[in-house]
Amino acid sequence: MIARVNSCAVCGIDAMVVEVEVDISFGLPVFNMVGLAEAAVRESKERVRTAINNSGYTFPMDRVVINLAPADVKKEGTGLDLPVALGILAASGLIPRDVCLGWLICGELSLDGRVKPVKAMLPYALAAREHGFKGIIVPKENADEAAMVTDIEVLPVSHLAQVVDFFSGFIQITPHKVDPKRFSGRCDLSNLKDYSDVRGQNHVKRALEIAAAGSHHVLMTGPPGSGKSMLAKRLAGILPLPSFGESMEIARIYSVMGLVGKNFEICGARPFRAPHHTISDAGMVGGGSKPAPGEISLAHHGVLFLDELPEFKKNVLEVLRQPLEDGQVTIARAGAKATYPCLFMLVAAMNPCPCGNFGNPLQKCSCSRPQIQRYRSKISGPLVDRIDIQIEVPQISYDEMAMDHPAESSMVIRTRVDKARTIQDKRFKGQGLLCNGRMGPDHLKKFCLLEKDAQSVLHQSMDRLGFSARTFNSILKVARTIADLSCEKKIGRHHVLEAVQYKSYGRGEASGF
Repeated sequence: MIARVNSCAVCGIDAMVVEVEVDISFGLPVFNMVGLAEAAVRESKERVRTAINNSGYTFPMDRVVINLAPADVKKEGTGLDLPVALGILAASGLIPRDVCLGWLICGELSLDGRVKPVKAMLPYALAAREHGFKGIIVPKENADEAAMVTDIEVLPVSHLAQVVDFFSGFIQITPHKVDPKRFSGRCDLSNLKDYSDVRGQNHVKRALEIAAAGSHHVLMTGPPGSGKSMLAKRLAGILPLPSFGESMEIARIYSVMGLVGKNFEICGARPFRAPHHTISDAGMVGGGSKPAPGEISLAHHGVLFLDELPEFKKNVLEVLRQPLEDGQVTIARAGAKATYPCLFMLVAAMNPCPCGNFGNPLQKCSCSRPQIQRYRSKISGPLVDRIDIQIEVPQISYDEMAMDHPAESSMVIRTRVDKARTIQDKRFKGQGLLCNGRMGPDHLKKFCLLEKDAQSVLHQSMDRLGFSARTFNSILKVARTIADLSCEKKIGRHHVLEAVQYKSYGRGEASGF
């Protein structure tokens, strides 16, 4: 007798529907599972057998064959335990065979029949809605996460016997609901670090404000203790809150990694990721034997902060070049292929030399010129060329440290950033863009209109400083954001001059070359 139960498996950050087919026929007691099941799925045979017996049911002493369709796609994870068990019980005649077909079912089984939580519940719930299922049956601990998806019923369960009784018509399970305000783009900003704590460095704060307004990449260069990390870690406090759609995209990635907590810590806030410099290239962009999102995808719609940039392995930095421009990364392996979104804002910090004191008037640099060149050569020119804003962070003076009046707060800066983002939302409506930092050549021609004196300044800068074509486009993007912060439609001379000064890396005496 054949029974069918619908479940899910992860493919990238999406979920595909898996049809669990169970056939029980006369023969020697055998339990076979086919359909490209990986180790954790194959091991479910023993969990399912023991869970069924310990829940008060009898595992069939016949030939049991499980097929996971489509059979040409690898199945991973433990979420297929519950549907496999239900399929066996349905094929045995314990529950009606057709009653399960309207539901998507997932969950891991413990040996005593308890249903345990699994990863990727948000993509599973989205798949249930997209494929027209009545609802989804999930572990109780995953109910809040699945209920983020509207227009489907989410039934939380805690034991195999509870699901059997539900499909047998003995009990009813109340659909789980959550307050949408918990993940509607609202978050508590009171716990974020504030720019009022930072003394001095007003020109760096201005650069970071521009970066936040247009989602531009930033490179800060300065001696140790000048406040680079402190400034970067407060950037989240001036970024605009994500929209509901952006929050769902963020939560989708974190759901696949099993990082969506009970209190929805990630929902409603932009992620801030700061990986250690010992990270591998697979950890940075994603991959591994089982492809998984990397740090750049975990920073989607947020900030990726790389402190001590030259200390990262060169191959790790080089793999960032394509994602910085494309906003997505495709990981291809022999047995799997996955594409992950990565629209992140790169913020990097570094010292000007190995000892950190080059160009510091208060400390003497002990590095030779070849040492400085070797240190800076760890960061390739093409990577630096993709960073829109490059700013020097000098050592702070005593007068700045000892000043009494408070610095400008993050809330005040965020107000200006929000206004600039509102202008960009109207500008790019229907264009498939979110902010100035993502404009392509066609958008630059259409939206970056220069006044005559601004064109003259940009022409002189290109000739004198030898900027590349990518740098030219980068200057236009930053100038457009500066004009947006001033609520001006056209890009003026002063906007271009300010944008040009944010291309300091590798130029002049302070660069070390």
